[in-house]
Amino acid sequence: MVENKKRLVVLTGAGISAESGFKTFRDSGGLWETYSVEDVASIEGWYRNPKLVTDFYNDLRTQLEKAQPNDGHKILAELEKYFDVQIITQNVDNLHETRRQHECSSSSRTFNSGKTRK
Repeated sequence: MVENKKRLVVLTGAGISAESGFKTFRDSGGLWETYSVEDVASIEGWYRNPKLVTDFYNDLRTQLEKAQPNDGHKILAELEKYFDVQIITQNVDNLHETRRQHECSSSSRTFNSGKTRK
């Protein structure tokens, strides 16, 4: 039997991940206040200081390994019981997917940076 659930589209960004301890780029105290975009997110920055760029992305990876889904992610996963949830995000932390894997067995998809994941 196919359920006819109403569709729910959710737009999320860095704010939802901030609650999980993931530093945002633009917030007060965010990464762009500490680092120049040109220094860590450009080929010229790499040529000038590859250690800085490497350290920057290694720090991000460390944050990603430690971050856990928060109540916002849990609530969105819970909504999948009642709605066909489509999450549109630019986040690269996979916290929506992590929570979904533990809590849901729905056919919803997350759209992330132009890629579709099931």
